[in-house]
Amino acid sequence: MSGCHDLLIAGGGPAGLATALHAARAGLDTVVAEPRRAPVDKACGEGLMPGAVRALTALGLEIPGHPIRGIRYIQGPRRVEAAFRHGPGLGARRTGLHTALHGAVVDAGVPVLPLRVEEVRQDATGVTVPGTGLRARWLVAADGLHSPVRRSLGLERKPRSAGAPRYGLRRHYAVPPWSPYIEVHWGAYAEAYVTPLGPALVGVALLTSRRAPFTTQLASFPELAARLPPEAAVTAVRGAGPLRQWARTRVHGRVLLVGDAAGYIDALTGEGVSLALTGAQALVANVCRGTPSRYETDWRRATRRHRLLTDLLVRARQQPALAPHIMPTAERAPRLFAAVVNALA
Repeated sequence: MSGCHDLLIAGGGPAGLATALHAARAGLDTVVAEPRRAPVDKACGEGLMPGAVRALTALGLEIPGHPIRGIRYIQGPRRVEAAFRHGPGLGARRTGLHTALHGAVVDAGVPVLPLRVEEVRQDATGVTVPGTGLRARWLVAADGLHSPVRRSLGLERKPRSAGAPRYGLRRHYAVPPWSPYIEVHWGAYAEAYVTPLGPALVGVALLTSRRAPFTTQLASFPELAARLPPEAAVTAVRGAGPLRQWARTRVHGRVLLVGDAAGYIDALTGEGVSLALTGAQALVANVCRGTPSRYETDWRRATRRHRLLTDLLVRARQQPALAPHIMPTAERAPRLFAAVVNALA
């Protein structure tokens, strides 16, 4: 691994692996640094929106999972749902997604090294990772929500909002899915996402600002909890957060940020993987064109709709005067709800 690579990618999650796959297919000499063994699991809702499914198909990947027809919001007796208009989504275990991406990257001849990148040094022609002998013309920080590379370069900034931090918790239950939709159950302090993942498996993700155990928070959704007996739980609880993370820029000299490392608002709209795949493609395209500084503009353009809608929804969720009106408004305006769902899908 000596010499100077075109791309060194710090992080082997979906964003990093998708970047590596695009780079390899563009003829770039690429290497990935990821200290965890594949497959890597993570607390997430595991619902791939239609845009993510299309992006993965374009990469030639087949991800095992359960088709998803659309999104359904539930709050007590209130119900509103919207079908996807541009193809189905997919409920897919994070480990299945990672296995497919990792296998494709290895098959493309990209080395995945068991290394952690926490500090980088850059000059006019490239980036070096001290103590590893690794050097590349460009370094891609794809190292997640709490990116060590982003932090080491001083690219973090505090969120503009002073709202309470939100966290994600996820667990799987061996019960047959009762709906072909991703169900979003709205509670007083949290949302519970139910994603069909297989003939006898559902994933339950809680997004919340409360610091309480998973079972305690699930109990605040009695109708849902009744469908999920404790003995049906087949995985341990995984957590992530705080979710909102801001980056000052996606381009810092010869370091480019992608995926959650590039900045993250909330998991409320389920678009994390879609945005990671879109960002990976835009990043590699700009490196190949010799316009890396344009990646910031392309990233902002590609994520603008998601950032605006997600930020608006999270802000409303955190306002006591507005939060009770989210679900009634969606129920009274199903066409608007469907338009928002498909704008993000």
